[in-house]
Amino acid sequence: MSLTVRTAGAVPTALAALLALTGCGGEGDGGGTAVVAPTPDAAAAPVCEAVAAALPERVEGRGRTDDGALPQVAVWGDPGIVLRCGVSLPLLLTPGEEGYDPLADAVDVNGVSWLLEDAPGGGKLFTTTHRTVFVEVTVPAAYAPEVNPLVDLAGAIAGNVPLDELYAEQPPGF
Repeated sequence: MSLTVRTAGAVPTALAALLALTGCGGEGDGGGTAVVAPTPDAAAAPVCEAVAAALPERVEGRGRTDDGALPQVAVWGDPGIVLRCGVSLPLLLTPGEEGYDPLADAVDVNGVSWLLEDAPGGGKLFTTTHRTVFVEVTVPAAYAPEVNPLVDLAGAIAGNVPLDELYAEQPPGF
């Protein structure tokens, strides 16, 4: 499977992130993987670019299948393990939203905290917490246990997405 950016001509940079990346389809992925690139704000965009530059070529032993056109999206394997950088705060962690649960299940992988949710269609959806920019990783059930790919991604996240000030280390003597 490979992903391509489809455009109808020149597209302004601000709109490029709105484009859907469409997979060509492959065995085991239900006929294709559609990934919508998030639209990170001005503060998040350079963070996502730094994350993109630090991402590994292989995750869970699978090679990258996207074309790298957008720094907000990366995909490995078939079915695709999908990373999206610059996503919104998950509704589960948004005060006032239906289903809000500040004590929702989370996992820590090599110093990166992830909200753990069931993904639509199976597998797991992980979204970083305690960071200034939210990064989402969807892992299909075919890769169970689905947490394993996060080991390969933790370094790129920890090294490039700053901790939210509430979770940053306190100065000595505090």
